Amino acid sequence: MCNQTVGLVQAAVERAGMTTVSITLLREVTERIRPPRALFVPAPMGYPLGAPHQPARQHQILDAAFRLLPRTDLPVLEEFVPTPLPADLLQFSGAVSPADPTP
Repeated sequence: MCNQTVGLVQAAVERAGMTTVSITLLREVTERIRPPRALFVPAPMGYPLGAPHQPARQHQILDAAFRLLPRTDLPVLEEFVPTPLPADLLQFSGAVSPADPTP
């Protein structure tokens, strides 16, 4: 979905009283839109949760996004900084690279 649209909808939902957070891949767009809470993930377009078949990393990204929910010092834009994971948690037979999504 379009980062700009998500930010604008997010702001409208917040005005209606619901707390929101978004994950963005385009920091420069998010900085201009200024949604209430956003997590920038430095990943290729189409992969907001990182590479496929890496649930440990995907959980890290979601946890980082959810940790923004209680923040009231709006707008908040934080960058996801991955913590090291054991190599066995990053391996998955048949995994594909974000640069080449075809198996």
